[in-house]
Amino acid sequence: MSSHTPTKALYPGTFDPITNGHIDLVQRALKLFDEVIIAVAFAHHKKPLFSFDERVAMVKQVFADDSRISVVGFEGLLVDFAKETSASAVIRGLRAVSDFEYEFGLANMNRSLDENFEAIFLTPAQEYSFVSSTLVREVAKLGGDVSKFVPQGVLDGFAQKFAK
Repeated sequence: MSSHTPTKALYPGTFDPITNGHIDLVQRALKLFDEVIIAVAFAHHKKPLFSFDERVAMVKQVFADDSRISVVGFEGLLVDFAKETSASAVIRGLRAVSDFEYEFGLANMNRSLDENFEAIFLTPAQEYSFVSSTLVREVAKLGGDVSKFVPQGVLDGFAQKFAK
C-alpha cells in the first residue's frame, strides 16, 4: 500500500486585480498539484488600485467553491513563505519573452536564497496570453469593457472605484 503525500503549489502575486488569466493558471496548476495556495502579496513596492483586503476578498470569492484552493495574504520573502506553507513549488505565469527574463532572474535569486526552491512556469490559454492586471486596470479606468478578462467580482470592484 503506497501513501500519497499531497503536493502543494504556491501561486504568489499582487492580483490587482485577479484576471481570467490568473484563474486559468490556477486551473492548470491543479492538474499538476493536489492543492494550490494563492498568496496575495501586500505589494509594498507597488501602488495597487485595490487595497490588500479587497484583493484578498476578490480572490477568495473567485475560488470559494474549490476546497483544493486556499487564499492567504503574505508579506516578506517568497522563499520564507514557501517554506512556511510546505509548498513543493511556486507557480509563475509566462505570457511573453519579457516575462521569462524577469521570472528566470527571480527564480534564480530565490534558489540562491534557498536551494530547495522550485519554480514552475506555466503559460496561459491563448486568449489570455496578452492579459495583464495592468492592462485591465488601464482599460477599465478609461471606461472600456473588460468583462471578458475578469470575473464579476472584479467588475463590481471597478464599478465602485471608478463611479463618477
